[in-house]
Amino acid sequence: MWLVVGLGNPGVQYEATRHNIGFLALERVLRKVQAHPASSSSFHGELYKTPNLLLLKPATFMNRSGISVQAVKHFYKVELERIVVIHDDLDLPFGSVRFKQGGGNGGHNGLKSIDAAIGNGYLRVRMGIGKPAYKSQTADYVLSPFTPEEMAVLPEWIEHTAEAVLELTRHTLGYVASRYSVKSGDWKNR
Repeated sequence: MWLVVGLGNPGVQYEATRHNIGFLALERVLRKVQAHPASSSSFHGELYKTPNLLLLKPATFMNRSGISVQAVKHFYKVELERIVVIHDDLDLPFGSVRFKQGGGNGGHNGLKSIDAAIGNGYLRVRMGIGKPAYKSQTADYVLSPFTPEEMAVLPEWIEHTAEAVLELTRHTLGYVASRYSVKSGDWKNR
């Protein structure tokens, strides 16, 4: 069994913000598979299930994502190496996609929470959102909506990422990284 987690914040006001790109990608994965609801209040989020996959949107807000991930991991006895977390990444250019296992959290509060709850050896799908001009603007930046130019590339970028996520549950990290990594985020020239 694999657990795929999309990170974001619950609530309408956060739906189209950069910090919720993990939710957006997970919703696309859900449309590609035949999943049925499997939520429980003890999971602290929306959980969907297929024979091979658990798909989770934590409802704990970003800074407490580990509570939800830990609850599902323990209930279904999912191995750490079979957990995939989709998240926004300030250190990558907008529109890029990178993959890694373990490592630091880059100051990402959702990853910090998950690391504290279950460790850091899970797989990560890093969706680059770029960064603001000044570090002091980070909180406002990640919670701001996408620009019209960014919205124009979202469908293709999210579709590509959703395909990569499903491939991670079938192939090695190296295989997926070599086929699905996107460095520049320039979707117009693809």
